[in-house]
Amino acid sequence: MGIDIGKNSFHVVGHIVHNEGSDNLISYRQHGDRRGRQHGGGRPYLTKTVCGSALHLLRPAAIAPALRRRHMVGSTPETCKMLALATQVARASPSAIEQAKSILAAGGLVAFPTETVYGLGADASNDSAVAKLYAAKERPHFNPLIAHVADLAAARRLAQFDVEALKLAEAFWPGPLTLVLPKLRGCPVGQLATSGLDTIAVRVPNHPVARDILAAFGKPVVAPSANRSGQVSPTSAEHVQADLAGRIDFIVDGGASPVGLESTILASIGHTALLRPGAIPRATVEHFLGHAVAATADDAAGGERRPVAPGMLVSHYAPCATLRMNAVTVAPGEALLAFGPTLPQSAGNARMILNLSGRGDLVEAAANLFNYLRELDGAGVDSIAVMPVPGEGLGEAINDRLQHAAAPRAQTARPSRTS
Repeated sequence: MGIDIGKNSFHVVGHIVHNEGSDNLISYRQHGDRRGRQHGGGRPYLTKTVCGSALHLLRPAAIAPALRRRHMVGSTPETCKMLALATQVARASPSAIEQAKSILAAGGLVAFPTETVYGLGADASNDSAVAKLYAAKERPHFNPLIAHVADLAAARRLAQFDVEALKLAEAFWPGPLTLVLPKLRGCPVGQLATSGLDTIAVRVPNHPVARDILAAFGKPVVAPSANRSGQVSPTSAEHVQADLAGRIDFIVDGGASPVGLESTILASIGHTALLRPGAIPRATVEHFLGHAVAATADDAAGGERRPVAPGMLVSHYAPCATLRMNAVTVAPGEALLAFGPTLPQSAGNARMILNLSGRGDLVEAAANLFNYLRELDGAGVDSIAVMPVPGEGLGEAINDRLQHAAAPRAQTARPSRTS
């Protein structure tokens, strides 16, 4: 497979190509030949398996077979047929934005930071690109995607806004709010992205890198979290690499996502309802609207009917280890996800402890949640004890993510841990 980079064409399969700070996305510099072979002096890359195995330092030549082995375990037949890609990684810059635009226009997959978590972007109007996104994530096709656009004007070309929806958009966009609205006739977002529904989920993100990519591309971009479906959401480029290297074309590294928790999703179809708690607390929305906002029942995620928004499947945001909620004791060998200044008396039994917020700050806890779940899972434990987290404010969204992560899962093959 040839990858055109500047004037050269490198034949590289299934590993990560790093941008060393220049405008060219070349990892081998003068040490690699035109087939990407390493002649010594190359930079090793730190990687880890999806389900929390020990970290390994791999030279680029070793990464391709490691990625193929990792992704074939428990993968769907559709995913097994995917060719390994050369996943390019670049720091956010004007040249990286242009590269992202070109890849999206060609039907490729680009991971980029938003203020909530890293998203995996594809051209929302290109069903082939969206199909590749579903395959890369191993995401069920009945689970709809959020269309990301640059501004409210672009959103109004996709969906029908009633008075209350327009007020919400004007107040909270750009920002971590997704609105599920009636889809306009002639909406360019494909049926695959909306799972054939007559509604569409729309968001205007508030991250400079995301906004620059959307403005440059000029079309809606579907961008679910850039991880394998059902697993812990990514809040850094390194998380994306661990999950999707070899499956996607490009990762724009814009540093850690500052909020660390997905957007709040509201349906505004006749009346406003909460579909998914998120980075904007329900109380904030209710205060702005001047009335209560009811949460919809989660039975849509239980298989009785299709979900109308992301994050509604029963098992979601899940590490490989099982989660034990509202834990007041710690069993020997468990990891502990703590909250607040006081730990359980049996905390000494924990193999590893991370505290979402030692001072009990829910904003800090939200920012740390997914990163800490990944770190604890990476310790190789079978169980993570989770201390109680208050349910008010952002605590509602934190508990929502933890409850989904702790939900029973289908018995499928998962990658084994390494010691």
